[in-house]
Amino acid sequence: MMRIIEERLNILIPGLVIIFLLGVVNALSQTQVKPGFNIFSQEQDVEIGRQSAAEVEGELPVLNDRHLERYVSDIGKRLVAVAPGAKYPYQFKVVNVSDINAFALPGGFMYVNRGLIEASQSEGELAGVMAHEMAHVALRHGTNQASKAYLAQAGLGVLGGIFGGGGATGQIIGTVGGFGLNTLFLKFSRTAEEQADVVGAQIMSRAGYDPRDMVSMFETLRTQSGHDPGKVEQFFSDHPSPAHREDRIRQEADLLGPVQKVRPLGDFAQVRSDLHRMPAAPSTQQIARRQAPPGGGRPEGGQTAKIRIDPPSSHFRRFEQRSGFFQIDHPENWRTYEASNGYGVTIVPPGGVADTGNGQQSIMYGVIVNHYDPFDGSVEERSHGNPRSDGPFRSGATLEEATHDLINQVMQTNPHLRLVTDSERRERIDQGRGFSAVLSGRSPVTGQEERVAVFTRELPDGHVIYALFIAPAQDYDELGSTFQRMISSLRVNDEAAHR
Repeated sequence: MMRIIEERLNILIPGLVIIFLLGVVNALSQTQVKPGFNIFSQEQDVEIGRQSAAEVEGELPVLNDRHLERYVSDIGKRLVAVAPGAKYPYQFKVVNVSDINAFALPGGFMYVNRGLIEASQSEGELAGVMAHEMAHVALRHGTNQASKAYLAQAGLGVLGGIFGGGGATGQIIGTVGGFGLNTLFLKFSRTAEEQADVVGAQIMSRAGYDPRDMVSMFETLRTQSGHDPGKVEQFFSDHPSPAHREDRIRQEADLLGPVQKVRPLGDFAQVRSDLHRMPAAPSTQQIARRQAPPGGGRPEGGQTAKIRIDPPSSHFRRFEQRSGFFQIDHPENWRTYEASNGYGVTIVPPGGVADTGNGQQSIMYGVIVNHYDPFDGSVEERSHGNPRSDGPFRSGATLEEATHDLINQVMQTNPHLRLVTDSERRERIDQGRGFSAVLSGRSPVTGQEERVAVFTRELPDGHVIYALFIAPAQDYDELGSTFQRMISSLRVNDEAAHR
């Protein structure tokens, strides 16, 4: 008896090993997508989504059909079960609008237009659009864009996390356009659309749908645009098409391998037939919308803030990050503001922060220390199994490349800053490889030349810890010795959590 069992195990185990290895190969071969920069917590994503959903449902007519809502929710639940990212409280509703479109708010509040269901040819095509929208949620594209917009309004202080606390959610969203149908949550770049295509294809495959159904849905939409462009105008406005979209999804489907297909959740033809028997749905142009509240901004032209600070104390205190990630010394008459989530700290002297209007503040003097994951929000393109070297994501990026990525982030959201020629230097920071550069430009708050010195130190996982030293150019030399003492005191625990 034992010999028979051993013989069967000898046959069974190699087969299980092969199945396991095939699963590992498929997981490794699929494209890796990294979420982008974000000042919000995942809990804030849900808070933002819930408040936005309440306003959306006050503006758009939700279709109250229990059978249809259950069917769409069942598709959504099948996709959610295999979706990456946080376990958001996803909700799915059908909007009684004829436009062919769908959108999802931060935190997982998804709305599917009736026109999209009527235009779809199968459950798989409908699931393809829903998986695409779910990918936007999982990758946090909405709050990523809101973060960048707020950083552009609020200044460099956001990089230290002092404006990122949960209590500031309403203030931040008010600054960038309010809740509801905020275009920051609904309209994305071609890069974000490519990411959503890739991750959406992965979600479909894991859920048992053929990712190529997403391709056929996009082809259906393109055909529809020739017959009735008004119906799909909003979709292509909200979803700008990346180059070679269909080919890219097919490529990802090939990387994912064969799909373990599942049975449809309902009779899709019957669902469409039921919709066609209902009274015609209005278009979005026929629905009266409330005007979104105006966004905030910096003081209007000609208004500048006058800043004056006391000299920094010669006595220093030590700040220790709460998880032990880093410590740094600072003048004892400067205050520290540790981020409520994340790993950052902002250190400023009294009077070093200016009120820029509408409740916003901008750092004129001070230091920001935080963690940075370079080339986040990128898609790792694969060619014959190797990462593409010229794409937005580089495997094994150098410290210089990582620093330039951080600098680009700072300059994109602070367009008055420019890299000072010949300012880049290799550094040694806490026995690790470092790099530095200087940015300069006329501050829109003070009207004076501002200078920002950027220091980075590499971490073992390819991330960096950075320090930004900020001051008006006229005072920068006077503060130079203080800044140098601070960067020299920076100590980093490479083993501490920093993700």
